[in-house]
Amino acid sequence: MICTVAIDSFKGSLTSAEAAKAAEQGIRRADPEAVIYPLPLADGGEGTVMAMSACQGGELRHREVTGPLGQKVDAEYALIGGTAVIEMAVAAGLTLIGEAERDPMHTTTFGVGELIKAAISEGCRDFIIGIGGSATNDGGAGCLQALGFGLLDGQGRAVPFGAAGLSQLETIVTDSALPELASCRFRVACDVDNPLCGERGASRVFAPQKGASPEEAEEMDRLLGRFAKLARAAIPEADPDSKGAGAAGGLGFGLKYFLGGELTSGAELILEAASAEKHIAASDLVITGEGRIDAQTAMGKGPAAVAAIAKRHGKPCVGLAGSIGEGAEACREIGMSAFFPITNGAATLEEAMDKKNAARALADTAEQAARLFLCGRKAGEK
Repeated sequence: MICTVAIDSFKGSLTSAEAAKAAEQGIRRADPEAVIYPLPLADGGEGTVMAMSACQGGELRHREVTGPLGQKVDAEYALIGGTAVIEMAVAAGLTLIGEAERDPMHTTTFGVGELIKAAISEGCRDFIIGIGGSATNDGGAGCLQALGFGLLDGQGRAVPFGAAGLSQLETIVTDSALPELASCRFRVACDVDNPLCGERGASRVFAPQKGASPEEAEEMDRLLGRFAKLARAAIPEADPDSKGAGAAGGLGFGLKYFLGGELTSGAELILEAASAEKHIAASDLVITGEGRIDAQTAMGKGPAAVAAIAKRHGKPCVGLAGSIGEGAEACREIGMSAFFPITNGAATLEEAMDKKNAARALADTAEQAARLFLCGRKAGEK
């Protein structure tokens, strides 16, 4: 049997790589000779770097960079061949600052640019950047400054960090950027389609979640509009209304138009990078899953992307989850042949989420799914 295993993390319990390892153990109990392809599954947010490096043999790197409020933070990224995998949240994420310190008017993406610059110095020219979980609303201005772009005030000085600094912005200079950027490819994991400005823009929709008052959100919307106008003077095709421009406080806009970034679904991007199509097409069985399978799973989450590929190639796809919620039946329409909870008895939430218990339960359920598939195949051969 050839089997592809692509399971998202069980939040608070198992990482994507740990879940894949547990499922593999169970499958091998059913078929010791099974050929198993473990693929990373993440959406570009937390866990993307670990999922990619664990499943594809990447090397982890650490770099001290500028955090969202200017403090120094230790940020991790992965090198997989000539590709760098970066989560913007490790340098500019909401989890890096306390709730009382949240201030999207002054937080910066400068550290994200520093990570890109570090990877370029190691020879990387291909980038996968996850932009979930940001604490920022600067339109990617800080990231661009770290990469050498000139964001200048009326006296030719670099503007201060954060959305507030955009109030002083008068000129954007592009010819001072790192020359290596011209030969780089940026693929951006972006799962929102919000524009940069307006009612659905970065400031009005997301900034309040990052600590902005209603008045600050309105002011930042105006400042990002100003930034977009100056960006168009430097890059005529820059469109603040494009899908995903408002992602990560406008970092989507900065990456797309200044770095030529390709914004796409996080899960689909990660699966593409892992050659999921090729592996699933060659498989007899596909195992996917996440902490909870429900109606939201079918709305573009990682297991849905896996199931869609399996459906294209006519492969049975089984979903495994900590629990099955309302609306899970919608997953059948997108290609999930069946789904099962891994819980096998009464347990407290703490017991169920214990790493060892969850791994054991996942392995046991994967084993049963594999045995059921093998029985069906034998019956079909008679």
